[in-house]
Amino acid sequence: MTEQTYVAEISRRNPTCVVFLIDQSGSMMDPFGRTPGKVKAQGVADALNSLLQNLVLKCVNGNEIREYIYLSIVGYGGANASPALLGALKGKDIVSVGELAHNTARTDVVDDGNGGQAKRPVWFDAVGSGETPMKAAFEKARAIVADFLSGHQKCFPPIVINITDGIYTGEDPTSSAESIGRLSSEDGNVLLFNLHIADSAESPVHFPDNDAQLRDQYAKWLFNISSTLPAPFVQAAIAEGFSNISSTSRGFVYNGDFNSVVKFFNIGTDPARSDKRSVSVAG
Repeated sequence: MTEQTYVAEISRRNPTCVVFLIDQSGSMMDPFGRTPGKVKAQGVADALNSLLQNLVLKCVNGNEIREYIYLSIVGYGGANASPALLGALKGKDIVSVGELAHNTARTDVVDDGNGGQAKRPVWFDAVGSGETPMKAAFEKARAIVADFLSGHQKCFPPIVINITDGIYTGEDPTSSAESIGRLSSEDGNVLLFNLHIADSAESPVHFPDNDAQLRDQYAKWLFNISSTLPAPFVQAAIAEGFSNISSTSRGFVYNGDFNSVVKFFNIGTDPARSDKRSVSVAG
């Protein structure tokens, strides 16, 4: 590896990859803590569709889509972990941002937050049933990332973002989670970030650098499998208003609310956003 890591340019010649693992267990249909009128699954779907729309818009250059990022959306619930995109992209493990742009599943009319309405493209729906097979999700992510790296060894390291509201069921996923972080490009190790979302009114814990303020063993476990935030993500977290960030902070939020989800997605994908990095358009 190079002496400096997490500095590779993201371009059409050297794209990166982001994998979203979305808990789709039955408890995701419970109310979202401190977000009246919204269930957790819908809150995640709203935030993810908004993020995908923003990524598409930031890739547009005139009539051209700049293919600098590949995305994977994996849902896990019941006994399986499988691709979760809708419409023409259904069943695809990984797609380019251009494929997203040209394959919206549908367009919904939503509240724009200012008393009006807006159109929102949809690629992913709120789903929730069954158990929480997190080991299968991590293994699916590892396979997707390993395949991507086989053709992109110089890329900015892929990012895996796991969103869950509860304790895993079935086999212990620790070894599968750790195996993701052992994958690497020439620019650094693959990153695993974890966002635990809430059904309680307790305050979230954002990007801790130790587990002292985490009250239960499951929270401590999620903290321990989460990657330390590299410098670009520390800067992104500070830009989102998180001041208590250090060089040892982890990519982890516990007891997150809807606002946490939105900010976490922004921070977790920040190095792959063209408004935050220099993105080549030469090839």
